[in-house]
Amino acid sequence: MSYEKILLTTDGSEESEKAVNHAKELAKSCNAELHILYVVDIGVNTQYGAVEDLMSQLESNSKLEKFGQETVEKIAEKIEDTGVEVFKSVEKGSPHQKILEYSRKNEIDVIVMSTHGRTGLDRMLLGSVTEKVLRKSEKPVLTVTREK
Repeated sequence: MSYEKILLTTDGSEESEKAVNHAKELAKSCNAELHILYVVDIGVNTQYGAVEDLMSQLESNSKLEKFGQETVEKIAEKIEDTGVEVFKSVEKGSPHQKILEYSRKNEIDVIVMSTHGRTGLDRMLLGSVTEKVLRKSEKPVLTVTREK
């Protein structure tokens, strides 16, 4: 099977970095576009106790957005010498929902992601974002497991 558009998701963690080489090699072998997506998890908590809490959350989201931009840029730099066409994106929202939305909107053929990331280390089997994407994706999902 050949893919034309590949989506690599990242949260910037060491675990998610392991998926980069898999996505890079898959994109090279298929002569496919590689889309790199970082999602700033803004959470769903809208009941802040004080204005300071809201301001603290907004500042944190701004820092995460900057971190996301830096992360996708670093990954793109690792791939630039391969000839693979790269698209970079940082989105805000619920990570699994944004990954699925991005996949549909951009007609992605396969999603590449780590089984564990920054927030999934407590999970016994899969990170919660990966688990949700696996269950809800209409497209194949290539999961990269962590090394033991």
